Amino acid sequence: MKHTWNVFVLLILFSCESSKFDSQVTLPKLFGDGMVVQRDESISVWGKGVPGKNVRVSLAGAVTSSTVEADSTWMLQLPKLSAGGPFILEVNQQKINDVYIGDVWVAGGQSNMEWRLKSQVIGAEKEFAEGGNPQIRFFKVPNSYSAVKLDDVVGGEWKVADSLNMPDFSAVAWFFAKRNNQEKKVPVGIIESNWGGTPVEGWTDVEILAEMEGSFTEQAKDVIENNASWDAKLKENESNRQMRDSLVSNPDSLAALKASSISFDDSNWNKISLPQANPLQHIAWVRKKFTIANKDNVTLHLPFLDQMAYVYLNGELLHHKDWGTTMPDIEIPADMLQEGNNVLSIRAINSWNNQPRIGQEGEMYLLEADKKISLEGTWSYSNRAVEPMLPKVEWYNWMPGMMYNAMIAPITKYTIRGAIWYQGESNAGRHEEYKELFSTMITNWRDAWGQGDFPFLFVQLANFMEREEVQPDSDWAFLREAQAQTLELPHTGMATIIDIGEASDIHPRNKKDVGERLWLQAKKVAYGDKNLASGPQFDSLYRQGNDLMIKFKSVGEGIKLNEGEAVKGFIAAKENGDFHQVIASIVDKETVQIVLEAGIETGEIRYAWADNPEVNLVNNLGLPAEPFRAKFE
Repeated sequence: MKHTWNVFVLLILFSCESSKFDSQVTLPKLFGDGMVVQRDESISVWGKGVPGKNVRVSLAGAVTSSTVEADSTWMLQLPKLSAGGPFILEVNQQKINDVYIGDVWVAGGQSNMEWRLKSQVIGAEKEFAEGGNPQIRFFKVPNSYSAVKLDDVVGGEWKVADSLNMPDFSAVAWFFAKRNNQEKKVPVGIIESNWGGTPVEGWTDVEILAEMEGSFTEQAKDVIENNASWDAKLKENESNRQMRDSLVSNPDSLAALKASSISFDDSNWNKISLPQANPLQHIAWVRKKFTIANKDNVTLHLPFLDQMAYVYLNGELLHHKDWGTTMPDIEIPADMLQEGNNVLSIRAINSWNNQPRIGQEGEMYLLEADKKISLEGTWSYSNRAVEPMLPKVEWYNWMPGMMYNAMIAPITKYTIRGAIWYQGESNAGRHEEYKELFSTMITNWRDAWGQGDFPFLFVQLANFMEREEVQPDSDWAFLREAQAQTLELPHTGMATIIDIGEASDIHPRNKKDVGERLWLQAKKVAYGDKNLASGPQFDSLYRQGNDLMIKFKSVGEGIKLNEGEAVKGFIAAKENGDFHQVIASIVDKETVQIVLEAGIETGEIRYAWADNPEVNLVNNLGLPAEPFRAKFE
């Protein structure tokens, strides 16, 4: 009886103790099923609740508690925990399931970081076939912007890397996370906070930018001084954006059926000549009539449609081309065609600049067996007869601090291992201020997180645009230099990809090498491994008679060529002179010899200094030599 009474008393005490932690609390959206929290670091957990009420947090055997502050906020720190899982995170009466402890990285930047695995990334099909990895999870912060700092992101959820979710993951971040998991044997969480086309100042605290001198200063001051009016502008703009996106992605099916049918009267539409004239805007509808003799074995070849398009044939949807995908050759089902007259209709949209484009010369035709039926020439066109014109949407998210407020500030309490970053294209025209801007952004993030100088790893711009062997005024080359100069900050690393870009596409599809080169930097910078992480880097130079000897570091087993017999990519000029290509050759494992013209006493040597230079100098890992410039005398 006495034993029973003791048990009863203990149950009452436990019940009373438990009741201290039954108040309702709310958590940020980052705290949800499937989340990954950072190993071997104190873990921040925070939210809102009833002032004065108690909050208790437990995870993997660790427990901590506190009281809600008068302003309804609370924040707790769990102690350092080792990698593992799955666990349950309990916050008062709430349970968050399938929680892993591992390494957490923020993946920031513009479209090359945002670029999804499913968007024709080289090797993606192999990744899909392998089925993913349940220990890798992604959280995508929705594209959003604000004139004031937000307490929480506007949406998002943790998604496990499986066959359903992987296609929408950042390709660069996926390949990075995969190597992190394979080599360190820990779960990996990626918080994607990126947005295509965006400049670095949009990701930086506006209050810091307002104190700097640059092209962004006046805008930054205006955002601060007229915050209320900016808030109203953003709300109106966001409403327009939502309306635009709805119109773009949801064509009026009845109107489309009517406008794409053979019987539709388009006599009052404008006549344009494609592909020579592309005056298209808004939701552009174009129609082209054609005749065929045989319905079998007909293929549509129209590879150039920028950006999104719905392709109709005789009133039926033939193909939908999404943003970031390529337009394949389409074998047309025979039952969609008619012997004799047919009509091809295209609904084209470009939400980036409101200027869709259709076709390229020589690349617009139907293939009927072995016979080409050209689709070039006169088309009927309208941008308002079928659907309404698109509302105007301003790029306010580009403005100083706007994305920082909505997509970075709300996540800075979340404990992380570090950040990976791929951006710079949108700042190339203002390269002279990029070093200071980019360095300021990195320092801003580190200060906001309060975790010290956490590892910050970034990608140098790839080669892009038409090749010019001598291009000393290249904006992209100067931007790459500014990126390299940012390495002066502690615990930073740069992945050079001057060898894997594409001349005609600002979004090179080789994202695997990018992610894995970032991982090499992570091993060295974040984990202290003694690995070779960079390609050959300029170290020093000296004169030897009429020749110039260039010394490199980060050579590993030695510099070499990945193709050809002569070193490509060097240009030189005597002081205040014009640059020209020079002959270069490897003389030992760390030295390149440059043959200078007779009479050049002082001047400058540059390597890989162009938008799209031809280069072939690598180390034993195949990592390319970094672009540089140096004076000589």
